[in-house]
Amino acid sequence: MLVIEVTNAREVVRKRMGPLGGRLLGKVVDAEAQVEKALIQELEKSFREFGIEARIFSVDGPQMIGRSHLEIPLQVREERQVRLG
Repeated sequence: MLVIEVTNAREVVRKRMGPLGGRLLGKVVDAEAQVEKALIQELEKSFREFGIEARIFSVDGPQMIGRSHLEIPLQVREERQVRLG
């Protein structure tokens, strides 16, 4: 299982949306959700190309605590199932 924590979602959205996007962060735009959605789309495409079946979840809540613990109060934002054929 892979766990990927995006640590610069706000900067990515600011760069993509410009100054106006920077002002909307936290009010209208959820930076983490937007970046995760884009990553899921790219992962799905790549998985299909490699013949990988997977379940990909975008969740809100989990946090890494140091290098050995994951705190998991979890709320699923999006789920995608990648199937071949």
